[in-house]
Amino acid sequence: MTKSPESAHPLEQVLFEVKRTIVGQDVLLERMAVALIADGHLLVEGVPGLAKTLAVRSLAAAIAGSFQRVQFTPDLVPADLVGTRVYHQHSGEFRTELGPVFANLLLADEINRAPAKVQSALLEVMQEHQVTIGRETFRVPEPFLVMATENPIESEGTYPLPEAQVDRFMMKVVVDYPTRAEEQAIVDRALRPPEPPQPMVTAEELIAMRARAQEVYVDPAIIDYAVRLVGVTRSPATAGLGELEPYVTYGASPRASIALVTGGRALAFLRGRDYVLPHDLSELALDVLRHRLVLSYEALADDVDADTIITRVLGAVRAPDVVLQNR
Repeated sequence: MTKSPESAHPLEQVLFEVKRTIVGQDVLLERMAVALIADGHLLVEGVPGLAKTLAVRSLAAAIAGSFQRVQFTPDLVPADLVGTRVYHQHSGEFRTELGPVFANLLLADEINRAPAKVQSALLEVMQEHQVTIGRETFRVPEPFLVMATENPIESEGTYPLPEAQVDRFMMKVVVDYPTRAEEQAIVDRALRPPEPPQPMVTAEELIAMRARAQEVYVDPAIIDYAVRLVGVTRSPATAGLGELEPYVTYGASPRASIALVTGGRALAFLRGRDYVLPHDLSELALDVLRHRLVLSYEALADDVDADTIITRVLGAVRAPDVVLQNR
C-alpha cells in the first residue's frame, strides 16, 4: 500500500517513482529530496554516464515541476542563462526574454566549463531566487533547485569555482560507479521502452511540506554539535587532531553550520520524525563539508583529501546525548 504525501514520509512516493527510472543512486536521490525541503542546492561530482541528468529530470516529473538543462561551455554569456532584453523591430520596443534558469529544477551541466561571470550569474539567482534584467526584477518559480555537475576527469579548458562561490552550494555529492548488480539492472532496463515518471505531488504541496519541515524540533544540543563539528574543521587541534593542522588552510564557514542543521531537519522530516537526531547531522557531514574545506599543498602531497579529514573530525567530536520524548 503506497503512502500519500500527507503520511509520515511525505516524499516517499516521489522517491519511489524516481527509482522506477533510476537504478541505484539512493544517496543522490535522497540528498536531492533534502535539498528540495531545505531550500538548498547541490553540487554533484561524477564521471559522465552515471544518470545525473536523468535523476534531475525524473525528479522534476515526479513533483510536476519544470526542468531545464544548460550545458556550460567557455563561450556562454550570462544572458544565455538568465535572459536579456530583445529589440523587436516591427513594434519598435524592447521585450524581456527569460532564460532557462526560470524552472523548478535546473541542471547546470559541467559548471566548471563556463567563465567566472557566467558562474556568478547562476550563483546570484541561487542565492536571491530572482534575476534583474534591465530595470525589472523577475522571481524564479518555487520550489527552485539547482544541481550543478563537475567532471573530475578533465581539467583542460575548465574554470574551477572559487571557494566563496562553492560555499553557496548546500551539499556536494560524489557519485560513484554502480555495483555489478545495479549495472545489470541498468542494462536490462535500457532494453525496454522507458516509462516516464508520473507526478506524485505538486509544487504547492512541496512548498507546504517545506513549511511543515520547519516545525521539526531542533534541540539546542544539536545546534551546538553542528557548531562544534564546523569549528574543529577550522582548528583540528582543539579536538586533539593537531596532526591535521598542516593539511587545512581554511575550514568551513558558518554556512556549513546552517546547512548541517537545516539539512538534518529536512532529513528527519523525510524519514517521518518531528525531531532531529545527531545521526542526521553526522550522516550529512561529508556532503555538507567536503567542498568547504580549503586544503594545503601538504595535504595534496600526502594524498589526504577532505573526506579523510572530515571522517577524523566526526570521530573526535562527541555527539550529544539527546533525550527523546513523545512530542
